[in-house]
Amino acid sequence: MKQLLLVICLTIASFASPLQEAINKASEGSIIQLQKGEYYGNIVINKPLTIDGLDKSAKIVGDGKGTVITINSSNVTLKNLTIKGSGSSHEKIDSAILAQNVNNIKIKNNHIEDSLFGINFQKVNRSLIIDNFITSKNYDLGLRGDAIRLWYSHDNQLLSNKIYKSRDFVIWYSSGNVIEQNHGSYNRYSLHFMYAGRNLVQNNLFEHSSVGIFFMYSSGTTAINNTIKNSTGAFGVGIGMKDSSNFTLIDNKIIYNARGIYIDQSPFQPNTTNIYKNNKILYNSSAIQFQALREKNIFQENIIKGNMEPIVNDSPRNNLSLNLWHRNYWDNYEGFDRNKDGVGDIPFNHYIYADKLWLYNPNVKFFYGSVVIDLLNFLAKFAPFSEPSLLASDNEPLIQWSQKDER
Repeated sequence: MKQLLLVICLTIASFASPLQEAINKASEGSIIQLQKGEYYGNIVINKPLTIDGLDKSAKIVGDGKGTVITINSSNVTLKNLTIKGSGSSHEKIDSAILAQNVNNIKIKNNHIEDSLFGINFQKVNRSLIIDNFITSKNYDLGLRGDAIRLWYSHDNQLLSNKIYKSRDFVIWYSSGNVIEQNHGSYNRYSLHFMYAGRNLVQNNLFEHSSVGIFFMYSSGTTAINNTIKNSTGAFGVGIGMKDSSNFTLIDNKIIYNARGIYIDQSPFQPNTTNIYKNNKILYNSSAIQFQALREKNIFQENIIKGNMEPIVNDSPRNNLSLNLWHRNYWDNYEGFDRNKDGVGDIPFNHYIYADKLWLYNPNVKFFYGSVVIDLLNFLAKFAPFSEPSLLASDNEPLIQWSQKDER
């Protein structure tokens, strides 16, 4: 492909978008290098080309209405730019970058600020979003837009982006995407899947958001070696599942959250299983909380330590016996390992006694941790005045853990 190198040296322009004029005049495959300065006006790209801001000192500044850069062609690259100044309409999804019905788009090493939504891909496949910093407008959390938004977009790579004070990083109706080594902080949902399937989520760090990762109405995704911490607030969740099936979660570290793992009707599809293996679920208010259960989860070789409650069931008559627990470490296990094989001699069984009162009656939670509840629990274990509920049973609990396992 023939390439034409255009070097545009502009400072503050007072006339109608010279950048758009350069784009219109460029031939397909051109590389437009922008020197330091501010390039005003929303632009539309209708041909394959590259716009390179070199060191982000070239700023493309929108007019405060609509989307700053709209891409209507495949094989477009935007890199090393500062992009700002979108509109503020949630209804129109005003964004820094919108690409739609195209493929092979590369968004690399850009700084996006003062834009309601960051990068909005609609029906965009086999593309790359890498090394971008994205923050929304300086609005309250619920009024911000999504940093990255995929809509019916497949087989993309979303790598090493830093997302700060946006709303969500959301994947809608999309599959085959790789989400890796991103860092999200002070957002609502650091990563949110809706009706999505068969994605890979690995080596991400999500912290100080309302929710770390939430899978809703989705299937077939694998999450490996992610760290989710400090998801607090009224609905603080490290990793959440809602009507989601055939998931595998391995080697994730879930720490200091209001709820470590929250499970609501997951798995959802008949005869499916979700697998939680070798995760570190540490120092959360609730390690694992069940809202409802219809199919089996397998919990294997997880470390469940330092949580206020290891298991919480907030729905009466919930069939938690469907779950399989195998060789997990429980810090409240009361048993021995006389043959020193690393496995407890008796099963770990976690019951709730009088404390189930606060699980099923939120108003009673006011007394959680009080002497009254502790005394009732103590008495109930010796002279049960109601039938305790078995929440988890692990026939081969691990007896040891190491600080290395916590890292």
